[in-house]
Amino acid sequence: MILKSQVEWALHCCAVLAGLPPGRTLSTKALAEFHGLPKEYLSKALQALSQAGLVEGTLGPSGGYRLRQPPEAVSFLDIVEAVEGKARSFACQNIRANNPCRPQGFCDAAPCAIARIMWEADEAWRRHLRGVRLSDLLAMLGSEIPEEQRRRSLEWLLGRAGQLAD
Repeated sequence: MILKSQVEWALHCCAVLAGLPPGRTLSTKALAEFHGLPKEYLSKALQALSQAGLVEGTLGPSGGYRLRQPPEAVSFLDIVEAVEGKARSFACQNIRANNPCRPQGFCDAAPCAIARIMWEADEAWRRHLRGVRLSDLLAMLGSEIPEEQRRRSLEWLLGRAGQLAD
């Protein structure tokens, strides 16, 4: 399965937004610059996150995006489905019905074993992503990224962050 590159972008942007202090926002331009991405394409991923209710955008010169919910409430699956949709990753075309040796009506009552296995795998993948929260990612990054790198990144981001109006 190959996910859209916008899924990776959305996950990284949500990770950055999850680390912002309360009341701060980041513009599409700042997020694009931080990740080295084209602003026009990144804005589509951010719009998908906004439409799914995961982030909220503010307008104006200091406008930008912030998480709508705390990091503990946002799963990786929420973000993936905001960009990719909720459809299964495997779409059975029932090609077994094309078998010239198949008797009429044979195996028509239920999905084939291949489809069931693929759907089970898809559900296992979704179950795993459903169990991973942005807060889990922040904890992982806190132990994997050196303190100096985290500090420099946060300073860079805060230098471009907007402030919510009171």
